[in-house]
Amino acid sequence: MKLSHFINEHIEEIIVEWEAFARTLEPAASGMTTLALNDQARRILEAIALDIDVAENPTQQYEKSKGMAPALIGMESAASSHGTSRQISGFTLVQLTAEYRALRATVLRLWLPKIERVTTATTNDMIRFNETIDQALAESAVTYSRQASRTRDTFLAILGHDLRSPLATMTMAGDFLSRPEVGDERTLKVGGRVKRSAANMTTMVNDLLEYARTQLGGEMPIRPHLANMKEICQSVMNDATAAHPDCKFELETSGELVDYFDSVRLHQALTNLLNNAVQYRAKDSTVFISAAGDSEGAVIQVKNTGSVIPPQSLQAIFNPLVQLALDGTENDTPSTSIGLGLFIAREITVAHGGTIKAQSTEVSGTTFTIVLPKSAIAEPVL
Repeated sequence: MKLSHFINEHIEEIIVEWEAFARTLEPAASGMTTLALNDQARRILEAIALDIDVAENPTQQYEKSKGMAPALIGMESAASSHGTSRQISGFTLVQLTAEYRALRATVLRLWLPKIERVTTATTNDMIRFNETIDQALAESAVTYSRQASRTRDTFLAILGHDLRSPLATMTMAGDFLSRPEVGDERTLKVGGRVKRSAANMTTMVNDLLEYARTQLGGEMPIRPHLANMKEICQSVMNDATAAHPDCKFELETSGELVDYFDSVRLHQALTNLLNNAVQYRAKDSTVFISAAGDSEGAVIQVKNTGSVIPPQSLQAIFNPLVQLALDGTENDTPSTSIGLGLFIAREITVAHGGTIKAQSTEVSGTTFTIVLPKSAIAEPVL
């Protein structure tokens, strides 16, 4: 009996076994109805049976083996929907994969006893069946991952938004305690620490919200206006000095630095770079920031000495939620990063039409370089 015919004729039996296995996948399957456990099983099986009978040439077989085959007839919506629904229901990716592994084993276990003699056609059916199962699994895994990412990003956006109110209260408390007329020197010191902690947390929350915005389909909004990069850098350094009183900063500027920038966004980007430099600098070392302008645009650099970033990580560090554990960093500065600072800095730079890169050597230390073209954006982007 051809495998496609067997699947169609025994589809109810196969679905019963699908459900029985799915019910063992705790805790997600606990309390789920039969309909929910079966989900897209019938449509997936029907699409598999249909695909097995479709003729393929060697090129098509090769493309399918490399994951480049077009979606199966009826499969794209079924397998994709299955991946999404399993993620929403709380199944893990491992459990989703196990479902397809069990489905493969079930079909072959039920079908092979019906085969009186193994022929070339039988072997081809098995090959095509395995190819189709793999393709269905790939479809489900892709949509599962997309849904998981969207769920995570939505959660982060809500979390970041809800943290703003208590942070505002914390900032106000720090401001109040920092007033000389409020208390003694000890109170002033506590107030200063509260203010710095609130500022660090505000930076992290803002990064969280910007990340969520970009991941949920939005673009990094910028509003360019005539601004002075020297003043932006000076403001960033002043804030960094207040936030990290134990760290020394040096600023050097030269050339023409007045152009159309979004000063608020660039302040955010440079703050992230300085926070990163403080975090990974060698103990008692200085963090340097420089800005140079000419007819081509502006070049801003943030430099620190300390642990060397491995060459293979120089690009990855700009990806979201990436944090490197570098050996040899001896400063005692607590981490204020959630792995989004460099990602946000890159997004802001790119929105200005610029580029950002990192270089790191034992001799020169670690340098982040932002290059902004002259008047890259002369009008506000709304």
